[in-house]
Amino acid sequence: MAMTVNAASPRRRFILTGVRLFLAFAFIMAGGAKLVGLPMMVSVFEHVGLGQWFRYVTGVIEVSGAILLLTSRFAGPAGLVLATTMAGAILAHLTVVPGSPGPAFLLLVLSAIIAWAFRDQTRALVSPVQSRPVAS
Repeated sequence: MAMTVNAASPRRRFILTGVRLFLAFAFIMAGGAKLVGLPMMVSVFEHVGLGQWFRYVTGVIEVSGAILLLTSRFAGPAGLVLATTMAGAILAHLTVVPGSPGPAFLLLVLSAIIAWAFRDQTRALVSPVQSRPVAS
């Protein structure tokens, strides 16, 4: 049986909180840079070739994910979405975008750690609602 985050040791909870705070900061900064249209971000998304609308979508995903990382209930799904987003960033860096995929890889690994640590909360969100007997 998997250990839930609440049943984890205080040290593990402290480390997971630190990782969540680091990721939230990193994704707010990165997503915010995309949303305000920093010239570097505009250039990166020109290389991607899908149009600037994709920069806005990515920025919204990153900022929203960062905010959701700060809640225990949604940290797992947020980690999963952000890890998937970083997989796309790595692919883009390896194919069309100049620069190192290293930072995206680090964010993918840390997001995956959060997704795994909060998997029970994710399962609880996506499992069907248990039907309750109706009182007669």
